Amino acid sequence: MRGKTVLITGANRGIGKETTRAIAGRGATIVMGCRNLAIAQPVCEAIRKESGNPQIEVMHVDLASLGSIREFAKQFCEKYQQLDVLFNNAGVLCLSREETLDGFEKTMGINYFGHFLLTRLLLPVLEQTPEARIINVSSIAHLWGRIDLSDLNFQKGYQGMKAYARSKLALVLFTQELAERLRGSNVTANSLYPGLVETEMWNLVPEQKWYQVILRMAERLILISKQEGAQTGIYLACSDEVKGITGKYFYRKRARITSRRCKDIRLQKELWQLSEKLTGLSEAVRS
Repeated sequence: MRGKTVLITGANRGIGKETTRAIAGRGATIVMGCRNLAIAQPVCEAIRKESGNPQIEVMHVDLASLGSIREFAKQFCEKYQQLDVLFNNAGVLCLSREETLDGFEKTMGINYFGHFLLTRLLLPVLEQTPEARIINVSSIAHLWGRIDLSDLNFQKGYQGMKAYARSKLALVLFTQELAERLRGSNVTANSLYPGLVETEMWNLVPEQKWYQVILRMAERLILISKQEGAQTGIYLACSDEVKGITGKYFYRKRARITSRRCKDIRLQKELWQLSEKLTGLSEAVRS
């Protein structure tokens, strides 16, 4: 990965941190796109020291703010003339309904809309980079996700896991449409499921009833480490085996079958068009 530039969102913890650590060890220039600089900067410095790679920096981006994303993209494109890997990793799960600065339901806003806008704004630098790769971190939860285009932001009947599943299904649909629109270019786009990873997200669900306690104990027996969970993403970012492969969904370094809802091409295209409108993309940046 020497001579390559990699941008990883949510790079200061969990899978993002382990991915940053692994790719830093391979010699890449890495930009950690993070919201909380006070937390991210010490992580950056530790990975620099551990890897012996000084070419790692933190740049501020808040995926809950379209304005922050636009400012970040502007600064990134001014500083870097290439982007070999865009790793859209940051994600949240909100148990109660919250909103971003722009009025999106927060889980959809950060997991999907934020990465949609970020990716679109960075397409010019991606397209001028030979063999650039876009990697979107989805989830097995996309299998039970449902998308209601008339209520993308859960104004009615909010449930945290339903919002999370919807955001991860949206990411798979986005990846597929992106791959289709980028065919014939230098850029590939793939999504992945990292596995049931032992991250901070599992601490959000309260253990209030006896069956929740048992479920949590069972989950902890099958959860994999952050290092294991990062392996498919590292593979997609670095391996020559996936050169030219696009529009696929990976798990354990293999392309897998997606939800039947991911076969709905009409939904895929309508979601793209509505996302452009909601994120305020102008004709100038449309592809």
